[in-house]
Amino acid sequence: MFEIFRNAWKVEDLRKKIIYTLLMLLVYRLGAYVPIAGVNVDYIAAKVSEYSALGFLDLFSGGSFSSFTIFAMGISPYISASIIMNLLTVVIPKLERLSKEGDEGRKAIMKYTRYFTVALAFVQSVAIVIGLGSGAMIEATPFNYLLVGLSLTAGTALIMWMGERITENGVGNGISLIIFTSIVVRIPQFGAQIFAAIQSGTDPWVLLPITIFVVAVIVGITFIDLGQRRIPVQYAKKVVGRKMYGGQSTYIPIKPNASGVIPIIFALTIMQFPSMIAQFWPTSGFSIWYNNYLAAGSVLYSVLYIVLIVGFTFFYASISFNPRDIAKNLQQYGGFVPGIRPGKPTSEYFSRISSRLTFFGGVFLALVAAIPMMFTSVVGFSSVFGATSVLILVSVALETAKQLESQMLMRNYKGFL
Repeated sequence: MFEIFRNAWKVEDLRKKIIYTLLMLLVYRLGAYVPIAGVNVDYIAAKVSEYSALGFLDLFSGGSFSSFTIFAMGISPYISASIIMNLLTVVIPKLERLSKEGDEGRKAIMKYTRYFTVALAFVQSVAIVIGLGSGAMIEATPFNYLLVGLSLTAGTALIMWMGERITENGVGNGISLIIFTSIVVRIPQFGAQIFAAIQSGTDPWVLLPITIFVVAVIVGITFIDLGQRRIPVQYAKKVVGRKMYGGQSTYIPIKPNASGVIPIIFALTIMQFPSMIAQFWPTSGFSIWYNNYLAAGSVLYSVLYIVLIVGFTFFYASISFNPRDIAKNLQQYGGFVPGIRPGKPTSEYFSRISSRLTFFGGVFLALVAAIPMMFTSVVGFSSVFGATSVLILVSVALETAKQLESQMLMRNYKGFL
């Protein structure tokens, strides 16, 4: 990977794109230190350490939420809006037609996603500040709540704009790189947490299992992320005039973890929702029931978490991979899978393979999510190398390296070939 970046730096066009990307990420990190007026930062930081749901939001904002800067909401509203728009594309016929109209349809859906992101960011920011209580504000007036909501919404809109500019003019996916940066900047804090734990009496040998665990998780995620099932496809020969067309052999790649980290984010969001309700009203009957039966680390919590991850993996796979459409397109262009009849048998064959790979991918995601939870409880302190964090770090790094590699191949770069 480092060799790819080193060779890409030698190409002037790619070097400009890399510099542009780094400058945009630098602006993002500088914006993470611009404070919002009228809030009690110490009170909010204490609530972040107390509520696990806010800690998850703080992770994806690169620590901006605990210091409550203009980028405190991070890119989370955009992720939520994108996920909801993908789900609505399946339900609403108009959005489904737009998704099949090529670039123009995708541009229209992206425009709706931006509008939805701004509205969702404003509602979420105001709701979170109100939910934290009057202690979060220096003066709890309606004007101050509106000011904080508009400031956080503007910060989210700016992050969304920077991510789109990186995707258009830089290297890699801008939104993914912003999340990647937010997680990477927390690694030194994790190191300081380990050092402080050792100084307070924790056995120094705890570093050995931590290192082995992190390396094993990264290797496993990389192995699964790069894996794919290649279904061979043969195109029939046909004669047009004096020329013969077709007869080519190719394949359709199906990844075991095509949904990436989305099922874990879905499951974690649903599992954090009752936790947030219980923590905001600690004396209610629901809070008592939650702490007794559904608190993080309990058997019921772990079972529901794993079931939701596997279920969302199948749900997202059914949206992103349609065996019937693929079989229909193959039949229209004269393609077929060797040994499988075109039409419905091909669709059933794709569906059977997709179900098996999706089940394997769901179990893999569930293990990646469950093992760090057990590891954290054994070691005794939280780790930034959780399931979602490691998946994002590895996936974004591999995706960026692949894009650089493909751009270098397009330019026929002799030093790489």
